[in-house]
Amino acid sequence: MTLPTAKPNQPRIAPCAAMDCRACEFRSLTFCAGLHNQEIGELSSIVTRLRIEPQQIVFQEGDAVEHVFNVTSGVVKLYKLLLDGRRQITGFLLPGDFLGLASRTGYSYSAEAVTGVSLCRFPRHKLEETFDRFPRLQRRLFEIANDELVAAQDQMLLLGRKTALEKISSFLLRLSEREQRRGAVPGPVELPQVELPMTRGDIADYLGLTIETVSRTLSQLKNDSLITQNSLTEIELTNIGALQEITES
Repeated sequence: MTLPTAKPNQPRIAPCAAMDCRACEFRSLTFCAGLHNQEIGELSSIVTRLRIEPQQIVFQEGDAVEHVFNVTSGVVKLYKLLLDGRRQITGFLLPGDFLGLASRTGYSYSAEAVTGVSLCRFPRHKLEETFDRFPRLQRRLFEIANDELVAAQDQMLLLGRKTALEKISSFLLRLSEREQRRGAVPGPVELPQVELPMTRGDIADYLGLTIETVSRTLSQLKNDSLITQNSLTEIELTNIGALQEITES
């Protein structure tokens, strides 16, 4: 697939309604969840809030790891460039997700905004300097690093699915589960809605499929009344049980 050209402009510093992280409306979704006010105050002194426009690069594979980031709104995609020039998307990050933590010298993947994205940016060396004074911060980062490892394992399992139907069904269910965990699913839980702001091409790259196969499979699920497409970017899972049976077959 030919890669889209990401916008080269730099992220802009975003004003925040909460001048103190302790008053942040996204606190419960982010790295800060569960930390004490003193710890939050320490983070407030080193954080920079950024606004990233769609298709804008957050960082590129191989860049020096100077910062780590916490997504507070929007969707970010992670990808690696293969030797033949093709792109493999390795994940989509939602509000509350962390990026850049697993890298030490250079970022092991590129990160690009799918939608408009708000981020909290922390200088890595300053964050690490707080660990001796606030060991809970370090434990919290270990928890996040473990979540990243689980996500990588999930991606390998997803790519190991045999059929396009299994891959698409698993993808929709996992997105729904992630949105439910962060309390972002509108409507009754038994009929969760999944936001799909990413393109069909992005989904295809993530699942190792073609764009045509992704579109055809979504149409099949719709025709079988397993999903309802409310809009181009919003899908309602109308038969969770049937989708789960597909993934377990």
